[in-house]
Amino acid sequence: MVTGLEILLLVLVLAAVLGASTVVRTVRPFIVNAVVGLLVLFLAQAVFGLQVAVTTVALVIVAVGGFPGALLVILLSLFGIAFVP
Repeated sequence: MVTGLEILLLVLVLAAVLGASTVVRTVRPFIVNAVVGLLVLFLAQAVFGLQVAVTTVALVIVAVGGFPGALLVILLSLFGIAFVP
């Protein structure tokens, strides 16, 4: 026989799974943008020899902006405005 406690636990687990799914769907674009942006920064350093300081602020710009954010960070570093090592 199913008790009220078991039903409550089932509902709580279902709510936790749905909440985790929502968080993952929300965070996924930022993770993809961050990976693509870091790849662009790495290629800029490895192929073109550009020196870019990867800081928390640079990571936030790259995560939110993606490829254009990475280009912005590279340009700011190239002109000596910000993110200069």
